[in-house]
Amino acid sequence: MIDARRRLALGLCLALYAYTGHAAQPAQSYFPPASSWASRTPASLGMDPDKLLEAVKYAQSHETERARDFSDQEATFGPPLGSLPTTRAATNGLVIYKGYVVAQFGDTGFVDPTYSVAKTMLSTVAGIALRDGRIASLTDPVGKSVSDGGYASPHNAAITWKQHLQQESEWEGSMWGKNADFIGREGFGAGARKPRTFQAPGTYYEYNDVRINRFALSLLRVLDKPVPDVFQQEVMDVIGASNTWKWVPYHNSYVDLNGKRAASVSGGTRWGGGMWINSWDLARFGYLWLRGGAWNGKQILPPSYVKEALTPSEHGPDYGYLWWLNTKGKNLPGLPSTAFAAMGAGNNDIVISPEHDLVIVWRWHAGNPAEFAKRVIAAIR
Repeated sequence: MIDARRRLALGLCLALYAYTGHAAQPAQSYFPPASSWASRTPASLGMDPDKLLEAVKYAQSHETERARDFSDQEATFGPPLGSLPTTRAATNGLVIYKGYVVAQFGDTGFVDPTYSVAKTMLSTVAGIALRDGRIASLTDPVGKSVSDGGYASPHNAAITWKQHLQQESEWEGSMWGKNADFIGREGFGAGARKPRTFQAPGTYYEYNDVRINRFALSLLRVLDKPVPDVFQQEVMDVIGASNTWKWVPYHNSYVDLNGKRAASVSGGTRWGGGMWINSWDLARFGYLWLRGGAWNGKQILPPSYVKEALTPSEHGPDYGYLWWLNTKGKNLPGLPSTAFAAMGAGNNDIVISPEHDLVIVWRWHAGNPAEFAKRVIAAIR
């Protein structure tokens, strides 16, 4: 009888794993209150302290070569449209295991641009818009509910919300003085590209910040509210984030919203501005996604949206809804296929491994973030 019950329980766990694509969440998870996060010794959670220390030392010794004063910004990305800090922190990070802080290093409280991790935050805001009915369906054309001229052409009229989320929109046009074709070193620095023929929406993947900025403006339109306000009220306040983060717009990215001047934010810091945030708030954001979009009993994101967001697109390089996935084992070598990450230039990364109940924030480092994560996982007994 006992064996039969065990087999039944195992079958239910495997069924849950197959349905979600990720390991089952703990029955009772710890959620940090605002302004604090409980720590545990590695040994108390079954980790090898020496191996974890080795992992941290590895992370500390692999800092990015990006300039501390951002003096390489224009050569790398082209002339900025928004402000930049005068300096950045050194490499720093956090390891959250089973909900608790087991390791931290560097100045984790320093507020820095996080570059393209802002894209994943836009994906989260899109999930809120879907939850609240501001977006009826992700397969709807964006132009069905956004009528500011950005989707007026026959080509752009076919673009759906899902295609924006998967970076397969092929949107044609310019945003805030930057063209979606990325042609010309004068405008795009080392990121300039060769001319190519645009494909039909939904048939081609291209990592493209101009199109992401168009997506961000479209979210503002349907939410009828600035994106940072929604992100703060519906996400960051709920998960107990600090009040130090800020989503900085470009100098020229302002629009009229019901007769008032409103800023449309970007999905990165390629041209200045972007999400400026500390490592603790990044860890809370990652922990929200580790817990399937729920926080301490409140389901912030629809479970179906979380599942879709972590499902590979048809044409992307193992890419979900502005999340980097690892279903092919290539984006995060050596990590489980269920691991996923938010990655920003620099490098500023959040790595999540549901199979290990693990969130790792590693900022301003060199190399693939999986190298640090693999060493942390090796410390789990």
